[in-house]
Amino acid sequence: MKNILYIFTFISLLTTVSCTKDFEEINTNPNSPVTVQPSLLLRQVIYDFGENMSYEGFVAGDLLSQHRTALDFNLFDRHDLKSPQLGGNPWPIFYTNLRDNEIILNQSRTIETFSVYEGPALILKAYMAAGLTDLFGDVPYFEAFNGVNGTVTPAYDLQEDIYQNENGILDNLDKGIAAIEAYNDVIPLEGDILFNGDLSAWVRFANSLKIKHLLRISGQVDVSEALQTLFDEGNYITSNAQNAIFNFTNTDPNSFRLAQLRIGDFNNFVMSETMDDILTNLNDTRIGTFFRPSSNSTTEEFNGLLNGIDPSETSVTLADYSLAGTSFREDTSTLDANFITAWEVQFALAEAAARNLITADAQILYETGVALAFDYWNTELPATYLAGNAAFNAPETTPIQQIITQKWIANVINGYEGWVEYRRTGFPQLQTISASFNNDLIPVRMPYPAEEEALNNENYNLAATATNDNSINVPVWWNE
Repeated sequence: MKNILYIFTFISLLTTVSCTKDFEEINTNPNSPVTVQPSLLLRQVIYDFGENMSYEGFVAGDLLSQHRTALDFNLFDRHDLKSPQLGGNPWPIFYTNLRDNEIILNQSRTIETFSVYEGPALILKAYMAAGLTDLFGDVPYFEAFNGVNGTVTPAYDLQEDIYQNENGILDNLDKGIAAIEAYNDVIPLEGDILFNGDLSAWVRFANSLKIKHLLRISGQVDVSEALQTLFDEGNYITSNAQNAIFNFTNTDPNSFRLAQLRIGDFNNFVMSETMDDILTNLNDTRIGTFFRPSSNSTTEEFNGLLNGIDPSETSVTLADYSLAGTSFREDTSTLDANFITAWEVQFALAEAAARNLITADAQILYETGVALAFDYWNTELPATYLAGNAAFNAPETTPIQQIITQKWIANVINGYEGWVEYRRTGFPQLQTISASFNNDLIPVRMPYPAEEEALNNENYNLAATATNDNSINVPVWWNE
């Protein structure tokens, strides 16, 4: 379900210390609340996370996954990930919203009239925690998000524990579903811009996330039985009408952020040569949705540029390359902030079937996923598309390669998902970038930010040591 979001201003209320004996009575404004309603916080968390990660997807995630490349201000595109420029610093996005979500969770457990928020808050916590640890590996988790009552220098927890331990990702998804199923009051869930208060949709969301993240750790853990149960029950997102998304609009401040940036910043990003080659090989009509023909072309041709150029040594003419399509700037009402979709779930199940983790028809799941992905991107699926190079059993490919490549294509602006899936599977094959700062290696994790070294030094040093001095070439647990 799509919902138009109206932005509100989130006000933090600060308390000033006083020596007055009647401090609370004198210094409390009876007309101003001292706590934030969970409905406002829920709306804030969903919007802030979705909007920020969609922007990060365009200016950083799409560079690492080689959907697009940057012409200038491109240290990140050259894999100097410790020097984020126009984007590439997701750490504070995760921790700010996990902290605010923890407030909702605490309120739901201490104030009876707010108990409806417990299930969604647990599911959102699992969703964001998974995104965080999938990028960085071991991170502060069990001691984090609650600095008022806990430590402000939390320990870094192992990724396998964040996934599997009590109050971790998978446990919180189960507890979130249980909390929703146990809820029997009539007070509605408000502030829900994903599902408009539909609690059954939150259960589908949680089960879809379980499918996604069980598959993600399947190289380390036997997940077959759990995945088969989820598949057989069928209570997950199966249509684009059920997607966990909210849509952008064409007007400020709810339009996609690239529509609000200077034209020079927008024009800094063009189609990657990797994206060009893959879409062209597949005769994929989404190329005209994602990008526009190069200005210098007289025959409406699309043209991509190899990632990671050195602008001091390589002169590039913008008109020779394909800018992002009009939906990313002129008409952002067709874009969504994507939490998880039916096509992603279908591709995950198709992969699970192809790897014999579940008993199901991988080809049917794959072809359903392709159709859903084309529909999601408002592009008609050509009648012959699945009979050509995109066929499930196309020559010189494997089913896994086909599945992940289609997921990769559809993951445009979906945070860092295209890069995460490449790290996990090796598909599609990415190119060696033009002027690498990382010895021509594709990074396999995000580095911890410099602020951690300054603010949480002791714990940071332990985590940095475990990752070869915070190296971007040390894989996370599920990728070892």
